Amino acid sequence: MSISLQETRVSFRQGTDSLLRRRLLHSRVFRVVCLLLTYSSLGILGILMGSVFWSSLSRLAPDFLSNHYSMNPVRCGILAGIWGSFWLVMLTAAFSIPIGVGSAVYLEEMASDTWLVRLIRINLSNLAGVPSIVYGILGLSAFRPLMLSLQTVFDGTRVVNVMGLFRVRILHLEIFDGSVLIGAMTMSLVILPIVIIASQEALRAIPSSIRVASLALGATRWQTIWRQVIPAALPGIATGVILAVSRAIGEAAPIMMIGVLTVASMCPGGIETPLQMLQDPTRLIAVPFDQFTAMPVEIYDWSKQPDPQDRFTAVAAAGIVVLLLVLLLINAAAMIVRARAGRNTQW
Repeated sequence: MSISLQETRVSFRQGTDSLLRRRLLHSRVFRVVCLLLTYSSLGILGILMGSVFWSSLSRLAPDFLSNHYSMNPVRCGILAGIWGSFWLVMLTAAFSIPIGVGSAVYLEEMASDTWLVRLIRINLSNLAGVPSIVYGILGLSAFRPLMLSLQTVFDGTRVVNVMGLFRVRILHLEIFDGSVLIGAMTMSLVILPIVIIASQEALRAIPSSIRVASLALGATRWQTIWRQVIPAALPGIATGVILAVSRAIGEAAPIMMIGVLTVASMCPGGIETPLQMLQDPTRLIAVPFDQFTAMPVEIYDWSKQPDPQDRFTAVAAAGIVVLLLVLLLINAAAMIVRARAGRNTQW
């Protein structure tokens, strides 16, 4: 028995070949346009960075990191801005990270899908896009009067008897206008929606099979979240938190609204070196209530100083370089934390 195979012919609709060629041409053109836009953006960024580095060469020196603000551009430094930004970021992280991560865990793992929860999620997405100057106005109208109402906590250092049982030594603390604490609370409002949204996305990326398997083995809901879900989502949470903190370092408008110093000759608490914190730990008590300045604020002030010889322009460029280096270190830390946490995660 023989089987005859007939040749099968494929017939195309008239004009199909030209249509495919036109689509391939459009794809090539789109790819070239995307490449041109990408490389042109990188080129513009490279030109800007090169001009900033070139302008900073005349002032970028080791003494720039150890000097305070001065009207002489040759002796002007960014030490007060570095310490002010450091304490601002530390307090901001202390406020925003526990609240942000805890809120994300509740909204994503514990809260029921009600209209109120959906409304909160929508508002969080909208708050993440609000300009930072709006939060500065909120800090000016809410936090600043609250802190200034507590201007004098106690009058001088004294010993107080507590119910006749023991004595407590009370230190004199004075809350200044534009203190680190007011700036940290204001900046926490700026980055809190970002921390919550990033933590929610990290928790949402964890497969539901991990939760089901943990519950099936007899673990409670809290044990499942604490021992399984959060460790697995830690790389994404840490990355979002560190990137949000890096945004807080570069913000100038919110803290300028609350009355932060633009010219500062002292660091918060009088701490200029880490050794001073070890020698006199009591200085740390005064840090949150002391006045401060930040690197973006000083850079802004230097950039608008009248100088025919553009010497303050070099100082501002050197400050930009220092700020960029700090941001690069923070982003590198985010990458390291994500890599190490992801290496230890086993699904």
